[in-house]
Amino acid sequence: MSVTQIPLPFLCTVDHLGARYLRRALARDARAGLTAEPKRLPPKWFYDAAGSELYTRITRLPEYYPARREAAILRGAATEIARLSGAETLVELGSGTSEKTGVLLAALEAAGTLRAYSPVDVDAVTLSAAAGRIAAAHPSIAVWAVCADFERHLARLPRLGRRLVAFLGGTVGNLDEAPRAAFLAALRGTLAPGDGLLLGADLVKDPARLVAAYDDAAGVTAAFNRNVLRVLNQELGADFEPEAFDHVARYDTRRHRIEMRLRAARAMRVRLPALALRVAFRAGEEMRTEISAKFDRRGLTGELCRAGFAVTRWYTDPAGDFAVVLARVPGAAPPGAGPR
Repeated sequence: MSVTQIPLPFLCTVDHLGARYLRRALARDARAGLTAEPKRLPPKWFYDAAGSELYTRITRLPEYYPARREAAILRGAATEIARLSGAETLVELGSGTSEKTGVLLAALEAAGTLRAYSPVDVDAVTLSAAAGRIAAAHPSIAVWAVCADFERHLARLPRLGRRLVAFLGGTVGNLDEAPRAAFLAALRGTLAPGDGLLLGADLVKDPARLVAAYDDAAGVTAAFNRNVLRVLNQELGADFEPEAFDHVARYDTRRHRIEMRLRAARAMRVRLPALALRVAFRAGEEMRTEISAKFDRRGLTGELCRAGFAVTRWYTDPAGDFAVVLARVPGAAPPGAGPR
């Protein structure tokens, strides 16, 4: 089916995960990470219902600038992004509540090109609610929601007309260098000439500001960090005591990234019955729960070029805190190209 053949109104949700996928994936990641040296857990497991609510609170904190900067950039650049991309389908990876893309949807609709929106997320409940809300607000476009893990299911994304893939919020920085390169290359491999990528990335800046953004005075980020332990307790029957772990955020000046960790306040042993696993923590031992890489223009442009993208526009806020990068797959003239 081509994008122009979809009957309207259209709201469809495709589930590539199944009821047991997330629990199996969590079990696999927990076993691998808790038996590693040093210990680590992927940041995707922060986000149950409580974690999502905590993250929403984080985006409103005075210390946490990325969400505000990105939103301001999108408001100022959305019309040009719509013209340059000529997108018929907007695909959003890690869409969550789909709030970030409202301005893009409006600009693409106004440009007269948009036919479909495809939010992609692992949280089926949040995805369904967001898709329903977008479908009601934008009856002139088809909404094709996809419940999938974008790190594993890129090949299953809808292929409807000329696509613009939005990967916003600085989430690309949560991937380590090698996995990030592999992800960008895999994404490029699923796209056709003329398709685009809209990437949000946090930029290198004063380390004190970066640490403050990940260690707020109100302790919301600390609660968010500890929530991964509550997820393990709930889903795998673990007996973590979240308050026995201190929140740690530090900036690695060599690798230009924030690392969030949980530090054991005392020696303890934790049981995970679902994995038949016992894990010992030494007093003061740290477990990494998130990295958030910070970029500069030259470095990020180089990563995109090595993955096979051509950078079309680089947008940033006046303070140079955050960037939104529009790139495309070479091989077809961008539809909105012309004099700036």
